[in-house]
Amino acid sequence: MTRFLLPLAAFLALAVALAAGLRHDPRELPSPLVGRSAPAFRLPLLAPEGRTLDSADLRGKVWLLNVWASWCAACRTEHPLLVDFAARAPVPLYGLNYKDEAVAARDWLRRLGNPYTASLVDADGRVGIDYGVYGVPETFVIDQHGVVRYRQVGPVTREVLERKLIPLIEQLQRQGGGHA
Repeated sequence: MTRFLLPLAAFLALAVALAAGLRHDPRELPSPLVGRSAPAFRLPLLAPEGRTLDSADLRGKVWLLNVWASWCAACRTEHPLLVDFAARAPVPLYGLNYKDEAVAARDWLRRLGNPYTASLVDADGRVGIDYGVYGVPETFVIDQHGVVRYRQVGPVTREVLERKLIPLIEQLQRQGGGHA
């Protein structure tokens, strides 16, 4: 009888582990940044050239950071939605142009529309690494205190926008201002 109990216990443990794994969305990668201060940066702007933006300048308001590149096919997929969102967004949307050629990035925004309040140049990818970026696109919601509240891996979809980003933005603004 005991010879059957060990395989049965192993099977049940495996079944419980698999069931727990299936309850999580595999597209939602955990981020050690959520709930912590966003990494500080001081980066050049894509346009106008010669100017920079410091993350400290963004304190006091809720904002989004969208990591993108002109060579990114998934970025092209989400881009029309970001253009539409930015036209009516209650918060600023900043771009982090990741490991891209500035000329190609400017041309891409000129042709497809520019949803960004400003787009920052992360030519060597160091700021992306600080944010834990696996690949582009990724989007972060950062509150008025500079704390990362949400991370979207992959393209923003209408469902993500309506079910996660907009409700979170509204909640954060109710908690403490954060107007653009």
